[in-house]
Amino acid sequence: MSESPRSTGRPAHQNVTFDSNGTPAHGYLALPPQGSGPGVIVIQEWWGLTDHIADVTDRLAAEGFVALAPDLYGGNVAHDSQEAFRLMRELPVERGVDLLAGAVDHLLALPEVTSDTVGAVGFCMGGGFVLYLAAKDRRVTAAVPFYGVIQGEVPDFSNLAAQILGHYGERDESIPLPTLDGLRATIAKQSGVEADFRVYPADHAFFNDGRPEVHDPEASAQAWTATVGFLRSSLSGS
Repeated sequence: MSESPRSTGRPAHQNVTFDSNGTPAHGYLALPPQGSGPGVIVIQEWWGLTDHIADVTDRLAAEGFVALAPDLYGGNVAHDSQEAFRLMRELPVERGVDLLAGAVDHLLALPEVTSDTVGAVGFCMGGGFVLYLAAKDRRVTAAVPFYGVIQGEVPDFSNLAAQILGHYGERDESIPLPTLDGLRATIAKQSGVEADFRVYPADHAFFNDGRPEVHDPEASAQAWTATVGFLRSSLSGS
């Protein structure tokens, strides 16, 4: 469990292929400087596995986590919102969750991963998938949706094992703040988990520093510090 990238011969950053319900899937893996650490899944926005998502994966690795960003679009990256919407609509939620469960299998099988469970961090579409995955897979014990958009029906949280820390923008028209109260109440009623939803004076996608028109450095810094601390605390004893 404590082998370093140098001792295993594994590059600190690499593209990987793994099995997802009998189908090959792909992703981007980043290892921490010390060579091992708790596992974290990073789930893309509706744009795809972009440079921003790879950068977030690298940043989590720099904080001591073994981070894996699965490619939900099979190599496709959207260049405008119309294309992003099409790609998102072409990915059924069930298929996305199955692919992510395969990524959890792959991550937990790595000798560099020191935790028995994983965290999941996701953005926009990926934030919704964080909640879908955590609701289905008890191996996820720390869930961090950033402005997570739930597609379709709210998942059944009765099987939830994760603690939840969510980050949202108060000016985000795609996620009206009253809906967070309802989601928090549903999670608590079905699982007993009290989700910690934090709201910032910011827009949707405020954490994406590749989009200067919405990026909020102060809110991003606060959310990042809270996320890293939450993941360390939640995964330290797993």
